[in-house]
Amino acid sequence: MAQYIVKGTKEYWQAISSLFMGSFATFAILYSPQPLIAVFAEQFAVTPAMASLTVSLATGPLAVCMLLAAWLSDAVGRKKIMAIALVFSAVLMILAALSANFSTLLLIRTLHGIILAGFPAIAMVYVNEEFHPAITGLVIGIYISGNSLGGLAGRLIVSTLSDLWSWQIALASIGAVSLLSGLWFWRSLPESRHFAVRRLPIRELGAAFGNLLHNPLLVAVYTISFLIMGSFVALYNYIGCVLLAPPYNLSQTLVGLIFVVYLVGTFSSTLMGRLSDREGKAKILVVGLVIMLAGCLITLNLNLYLKILGIAIFTFGFFGAHSVASGWAGQGAATDKAQSTALYLLFFYCGASILGAAGGTLLMSYGWQGVVVLIGAALLAAVSIAVILLKICGAGAALKHNSAG
Repeated sequence: MAQYIVKGTKEYWQAISSLFMGSFATFAILYSPQPLIAVFAEQFAVTPAMASLTVSLATGPLAVCMLLAAWLSDAVGRKKIMAIALVFSAVLMILAALSANFSTLLLIRTLHGIILAGFPAIAMVYVNEEFHPAITGLVIGIYISGNSLGGLAGRLIVSTLSDLWSWQIALASIGAVSLLSGLWFWRSLPESRHFAVRRLPIRELGAAFGNLLHNPLLVAVYTISFLIMGSFVALYNYIGCVLLAPPYNLSQTLVGLIFVVYLVGTFSSTLMGRLSDREGKAKILVVGLVIMLAGCLITLNLNLYLKILGIAIFTFGFFGAHSVASGWAGQGAATDKAQSTALYLLFFYCGASILGAAGGTLLMSYGWQGVVVLIGAALLAAVSIAVILLKICGAGAALKHNSAG
């Protein structure tokens, strides 16, 4: 039996750095155009709603195409698909900077979503297959921290460089950094040892997804992913509207700096991933969700500093909960691990679309309190599901102990 990757070895550090850089590049490419929506609207004479397609046309295809990427990785190999996704998407980002018209830019962003689908779902499968089971929670946490840093750095780099020079230079810079990350990944990530080629006929793919959706534990984890990402997007989509308006009247630049609280997610994803290895996934998942709920409720306070503190607490809980739940999606599947992780992320991004849109409707009708009611209801549902999982896991552990006795 091939050995797992364990802490302290050269392979461990190569794998960790590769996965982190790949995660960083993926989320920098996905979300870096977000601060440029107003710029694109002016540059290409389109409405802000049309300009926002530069983000949604990447994330939408990503969610759907991950299902096929998981199938493809079973047939071709984990590392190859991930490396191709990273390098080609970086090249596309450089081409996006050369877009002569808005249609070309939207086409490239759609291709981004399709091609980048080859990284996120498969990366978590690689972790569950190749790292020792005792440290998978920690490694998933480090991987998720790359998500948060990539999303933050992409937004900040693009905002700064577009102010200093132009949006073209800003996007090209993200493409260049991502290309270096992709090449590092291709060179440094250890080859799979626990992967065996499995060419599942595409007509049987539906059956594989159906089997996963008949697993109550996995359905519970997928549902939690829907609820936490929907809550996260609802909060971040609309908190800026609150802070730009009276009584705060903050500038767009200051509101943009709120993304700096993503840094707490870099810490919490690693911390709670490590704790889940020691204390159990269900228990730490409950803790993360409760922290999210507490942070959301604190944002109701009218004091600006307390509101920002609430956002930071909410973000801490989100990245911790996401770290635990995403790792569980892969480990909880006896077979079809790639498909299970892809389903987790499909629910994840569907939650972003559905609850994110619902939050806007409630904001218009009921103000920030309406958004908090939506997020609070979603998180209460997620906590309830996680508590049930905790009881089931506790009962299973007790039964195992009694049997051993």
